[in-house]
Amino acid sequence: MTLFEAIILTIITASTPLLIAAIGELVVERAGVLNLGVEGMMVIGAAAGIAAAITTGSSSSGVLVAVLAGMALSLVFAALVLGLAANQVAAGLALAIIGLGLSGVIGAPFVGVQRAGIGKIEIPWLSDIPFIGPVLFHQDPFVYASVALVIGVWWFLTRSRAGLVLRAVGENHAAAHALGYPVRRIRLLAILFGGGCAGLAGAYMSLVLTPFWTSGMTAGRGWIALAIVVFASWLPFRAMVGAYLFGALTILQLHAQSAGVPLPSQFLAALPYLITILVLVLIMRARRGGAAGPASLGVPFVPDR
Repeated sequence: MTLFEAIILTIITASTPLLIAAIGELVVERAGVLNLGVEGMMVIGAAAGIAAAITTGSSSSGVLVAVLAGMALSLVFAALVLGLAANQVAAGLALAIIGLGLSGVIGAPFVGVQRAGIGKIEIPWLSDIPFIGPVLFHQDPFVYASVALVIGVWWFLTRSRAGLVLRAVGENHAAAHALGYPVRRIRLLAILFGGGCAGLAGAYMSLVLTPFWTSGMTAGRGWIALAIVVFASWLPFRAMVGAYLFGALTILQLHAQSAGVPLPSQFLAALPYLITILVLVLIMRARRGGAAGPASLGVPFVPDR
């Protein structure tokens, strides 16, 4: 394996959880709901996933439990913002804090417990092609699932009637309600989907990326997923580009440290986050302060208003 091939493979690995979480949040925001609790749902998925995998001895059970854990936490968020019309920003921040605390309780008995990671899928013949084979045809199931999610969400939002209704709810929930569409039910399903994706991204962290549990192992990736959605202008394929861009920055700064680049290691570690912020600022300025997001994003919906 060449150095370049190894770098590409590690970039794919680092980008996959970001992409899965970002795609889920993209659907939630296209429905007009801003969920800042992605970090909390990711970390609870990571904790629940590794706990279930070690307890049952099955990685599949771990993945399923992680998805359900993310959806369960998102259901709490939905109860607040849909049932009680609570402020979405405050509810999302509370969700992130609750997820971080609860994950520490769930994962405490499993700290340092090693478990074999989920293996890669090897496609016969194609995986033997130099460079292209290992990169495209010898990956773990999560990588293929992330690509399928991007394609599926793109098709759903642009080609299906249900996707068009969801976008209409995100643009003008009052008009959608007047036309007879169940706004809260649509948003509930979108929130559950986003929670499931965040839990799946967390499962990737604890079952594939680093197959063990440590507190706070998501390390801010949920917040980066939120930034990727804005970076992508709420478009699925742009979200894929943004996820891989940030994954590349993360891996390249590690190689820069190992190569002895004469810069403080703390600065290099923070560089991907700083570049992400800079890109977002430039995008907002290029749009003269207005992002092309859903018009009803973050606005509580009350049927009688």
